[in-house]
Amino acid sequence: MKRLPYPDRVVVILLSVLMVLGPEFSETGAKARADSAPMELRYAENFRVDNLENGAALLTVGEKEQYLLLPAETAAPAEYEKLPRIPIPAENVYLASSSAADLFLQANALSSVRYSGTSSENWKIPELQTALKDGEILYAGKYSAPDYELLLTEGCGLAVENTMILHSPATKEKLEELGIPVLVEYSSYDPHPLGRVEWIKLYGLLSGRLEEAEAFFEQQEEIFHSAEASEPTGKTVAFFHITPAGAVVVRRQADYVTRMIELAGGETAVADLPEEEKALSTVTIQMESFYVQALNADVLIYNSTTAGDVESMEQFLALSPLLKEFKAVQEGNVWCTEMSMFQKSSAAAEMIADLRAIVTDSAEDAQLHYLHKIE
Repeated sequence: MKRLPYPDRVVVILLSVLMVLGPEFSETGAKARADSAPMELRYAENFRVDNLENGAALLTVGEKEQYLLLPAETAAPAEYEKLPRIPIPAENVYLASSSAADLFLQANALSSVRYSGTSSENWKIPELQTALKDGEILYAGKYSAPDYELLLTEGCGLAVENTMILHSPATKEKLEELGIPVLVEYSSYDPHPLGRVEWIKLYGLLSGRLEEAEAFFEQQEEIFHSAEASEPTGKTVAFFHITPAGAVVVRRQADYVTRMIELAGGETAVADLPEEEKALSTVTIQMESFYVQALNADVLIYNSTTAGDVESMEQFLALSPLLKEFKAVQEGNVWCTEMSMFQKSSAAAEMIADLRAIVTDSAEDAQLHYLHKIE
């Protein structure tokens, strides 16, 4: 009989072994693959979770930051024992990153949070305001100047920081010296608005609330799909605020607010912007440049987050005498953001739905969440 070539003999031998071992081998192999499978992510690009044995997981954030997520009384796998460790579920969390707070809230995980980097008077989210006023969450200083002694009194188990902490490396090092793990979150770098919301899955995992986090995200994805435009409407939108000096702050083309406008079927009216080396989400331009580009915009949206709320058209027009000449003003299509919009990091899908209603002229029949009309 003709002898099979070497590669073919190997295949035949392996098939024979599988036939002998049968289903037991298949189930064991499937379980091993499931245990090491990464967390399913559909939009987020700046974190990854690879599940390991015994409930441990390898977390990669940004391009190279890695952490070992380790349940209590679980030995660290030898190949990861030198990585920074985050105990899960994390307790007495210090949320120096305000954008993470709303995601903890929506995952029903505020009970894991003991410290805040934002004081009660600066929160626009009622649940956070109340928690700080009632002492359930303590103000422990802003990200660059935390109250180290307070953080140690109840054993802070994790500090969640945004990338601003990278400008204060001594603070990060001090927290780590005190035995407090520091997780730097990069949600603001995710290009898709739902990518930012999907970070709720990580916070759900960290707090032992993954199931609630995934359920919330599924709900938000449904809202997004119902609001996402199948094709552009042709409506142009200018999203901005005016500084006390009379300059205009607008969003860059790559910013997530601009992306939400596009996903809703709109188009940014202010696209001719100066290039800057800094990767900022906004750019300041002169009123003359804004006037030229946004004069005929179909929709004006005033950003109240920095400049304060605008309730009336009289108050809006007082910001600049030129505004009365804008098409959107004359046609009554001027809107203002709610103050809580940028602290509500879970709100991307609902914000896209709001924008969709405005650019399709159906806002009067819709229940808007984060925008109100200026009249």
